[in-house]
Amino acid sequence: MRSLIRVLVVTTIIVGASHSFAQSESALTLDKNVLTLSAARTIIAAAEAEATKRGLGVVTVVVDDAGTVIQLSRMDAAQIASVNVGIGKARTAAIYRRPSRVFEEQIRDGRVAALALADATPLQGGVPILINSKVVGAVGVSGDSPQVDEEIAIAGAKAIATAK
Repeated sequence: MRSLIRVLVVTTIIVGASHSFAQSESALTLDKNVLTLSAARTIIAAAEAEATKRGLGVVTVVVDDAGTVIQLSRMDAAQIASVNVGIGKARTAAIYRRPSRVFEEQIRDGRVAALALADATPLQGGVPILINSKVVGAVGVSGDSPQVDEEIAIAGAKAIATAK
């Protein structure tokens, strides 16, 4: 009788555990929106239109949510150094899920520890791209003043918000 009870208890535990695992198995992956090359081109076109309207040449970079470059464009009048700066701004906004401006402000306000953040470029001009309140990537702009770079980046990011 005791061994029958043990078998029933063990069987109940195994069945319960496998049922729990089966229920949680669906939580092992996530569905997420991903920026397409077409979306990146739309963002860059809008940013460059804003830069052209202002008579500026900038570098515009669109990255995915992990900070990997999808598309980069350097306008004819943009300085070469802006390429790496633009990538850094976009990556920062994507992987930290906030505008790169936040880190520049923290440092300016005395939080120099923000300089130690891995892969952060604490310069204004990188903004996250949101779809359904989730960061799906970011756009970084470099080539003019910090405020203008951010305004151009925002113009690019807005192109996706209106295209949905």
